[in-house]
Amino acid sequence: MFDFDQYLGFLAFLTILTIGFWLMIFLVSIIPYWIGGALIENMKLKREAKNKLDK
Repeated sequence: MFDFDQYLGFLAFLTILTIGFWLMIFLVSIIPYWIGGALIENMKLKREAKNKLDK
């Protein structure tokens, strides 16, 4: 059915596919959190700077 080389190629393909899948899940879950935190931090800094100017 499969030669040994084909078997190793199939295993390499499955490994790469699995790593890509988990990397995609990781990036989809982390990047929005990271961007949202950066935006909130930026808004706080701008608000703080504005309050210092008003005083």
